[in-house]
Amino acid sequence: MSTRVKRKIKISDKLKDTFFSSHGFPLSLTFITISILFVLFRMKGVELDYKVNEVNSKIEKSLMENKELKAKKAKLLSTKNLRSMATNHNLKQPTQKQIIVVP
Repeated sequence: MSTRVKRKIKISDKLKDTFFSSHGFPLSLTFITISILFVLFRMKGVELDYKVNEVNSKIEKSLMENKELKAKKAKLLSTKNLRSMATNHNLKQPTQKQIIVVP
């Protein structure tokens, strides 16, 4: 029987041969590309989440402002307020002939 001589191969040389071989290089390149794309998509997702939260907060502020304006409008159009404004501006109650009903 013949005896084989075992050669000591460095790990770095083995990795170089694997990564730069015709089978290993496309795999490593694909893995690196997928990793970079994953990070980019994750960053874009976080950025979009910040924008969505900002838009939601603006919507909430607008809704609160809308409620306040509706309350102010209701207060200004109340009969008590309209009567007090009419007396301040020397207005009289309309007669029956002055009232026109629009169908």
